[in-house]
Amino acid sequence: MRAHDDAVIEMLRNDPAMAVDYLRAAFDELDEDGGEPAFLLALRHVVESQGGMAAVAERAKVSRESLYRALSPNGNPTLKTMTAVIKATGVHFHELTHAPV
Repeated sequence: MRAHDDAVIEMLRNDPAMAVDYLRAAFDELDEDGGEPAFLLALRHVVESQGGMAAVAERAKVSRESLYRALSPNGNPTLKTMTAVIKATGVHFHELTHAPV
């Protein structure tokens, strides 16, 4: 599984614009079984592609440990944390809720 994660992170790193579409697809499936952990995994991939947990945690003004916990498979981040992390990756939350133009 790690090889798959690494490949996704590398694709996101090479094409940062892909992050919005990737997160939007995961966001669209939040109501499905397994949707929440899948969204957290997608956000973790984007975070890793944007400099890693420490860099994004600093930009989001949350501790690195809190970010690891929030984005873990059993994570339960607050909306405030989720919004700050998404914004720290260069994506705006509203971009996940609106169809691409």
